[in-house]
Amino acid sequence: MIRRNNLKWIICIIIILGNFLGMLDSSTVQLALYPIAKGLGITLSKVQWIIIAYMLVLTVFLPFFGKLGDLFPKNKVYGTGFITFALGAFLCTISPNYSLLIISRCVEALGASIMLANGPAVIATLFHGKNRGKALGINGSLVAIGGVTGPAVGGLMINYFGWRTIFMPSIPIALICGYFAFKLVPSYVRRKEFKFDYKGFLYFSISLFSLLLAISEGHSWGWKSVQILILGIITLIFGGLFYFRDKKISYPMINFKMFKIKSFTFGNIAVMTSYMAMFTNAILLPLFLQGILKYDAFTTGLLILPYSFASATVAPFAGAYSGKHGSKTLTRIGPCVYIIALIIFTTFGLNTKMWHVVAASIIMGIGNGLFQSPSNNAIITSVKTNELGVASGILSLSRNLGNILGVAITITLFETFRVYFSNYAPQISFLKSYHLTMAFGIIFAIVCLTCSSVAYHEDKKPC
Repeated sequence: MIRRNNLKWIICIIIILGNFLGMLDSSTVQLALYPIAKGLGITLSKVQWIIIAYMLVLTVFLPFFGKLGDLFPKNKVYGTGFITFALGAFLCTISPNYSLLIISRCVEALGASIMLANGPAVIATLFHGKNRGKALGINGSLVAIGGVTGPAVGGLMINYFGWRTIFMPSIPIALICGYFAFKLVPSYVRRKEFKFDYKGFLYFSISLFSLLLAISEGHSWGWKSVQILILGIITLIFGGLFYFRDKKISYPMINFKMFKIKSFTFGNIAVMTSYMAMFTNAILLPLFLQGILKYDAFTTGLLILPYSFASATVAPFAGAYSGKHGSKTLTRIGPCVYIIALIIFTTFGLNTKMWHVVAASIIMGIGNGLFQSPSNNAIITSVKTNELGVASGILSLSRNLGNILGVAITITLFETFRVYFSNYAPQISFLKSYHLTMAFGIIFAIVCLTCSSVAYHEDKKPC
């Protein structure tokens, strides 16, 4: 007979594996873009939609699946997420052409969206106080490990078995976890009448899809292009329709009253800007290592790994600390560490030593480990129990928006600066653009620190 406390941790690991799968899949697919383009005979610009489509579908459906998690038994919702993800991964392995691969990735994204929208809510329901923080810390650690192992496992499989095999490891893991999710995860809720704002969901989906499409393609289309202008208008119109509709009806998809909670609102902004700050470095550092220091791809990968290892090591301790003592202290220290790391990155030049890169990456990883788990814990703790699913979905939405905004803004700034400094020698032009773009990363980190200070001015006693 499994003891109740041990059963909780078994369920927790099952839930966390859902997030691990999402990170593992994301990191391996990024590595496989070139062989996929070559194998399917498509351009690299076109193959990027394998990632963009995945992120768009995942992000748009987060609030919807978060709501489902509040209305239906969580074991069935989460188990269905695993099964859907496994189905999408299997379809990716057998997709004969580009179009079917995109559709398969969308199916996979639906499963990932279910898991990401409900994972923190299940953990928050299972645990209280310091154990909740500890569980969220382990979640952050395993997600970081997924980012570390993905390129290694993916590279090995691509080299020896072809790019289609990168989706295979996820299939048995997802199926096994799906089975145990159905069997072990408690339902937590009584079946109630299902009311969902389908019209509001449609408005929200169109608005968010238009926004993310504009962000993803703005650099290539041009930010002043007709396409971007039209997408901006669509975003505003349907976003406004969604907001005013959901404020009127009695069963809104997103309860906007939640945003009256200071910790919830500013906490989500802090999470979003933290990812924007991190992605400034994540996008540009590999370019610097290969373009300026002339390291090969394998060496570049090894130099980036310390970030993930540092984050994975620190996250569980930060989560446990926040569960016991509150989140105020660590959610302020984390952004300060981001700022220190980014300042170091702005000093990189032609003679930067390898150990400088390793040290800066470790500092950045420590900042991430210190900030993410305590911030997630505080955001989830700030809402009512019956709104944990929606809160969890909005938290995941903030993370994904931070990822996409970070990539789009970083690339746009860097390329704009390179045009401005085009009269200089190529290496000097690169370094000036690199340093200025990193400075914007520091600004994002300062915004994160400011919002954290407002959100967690006083620690809420862990519950």
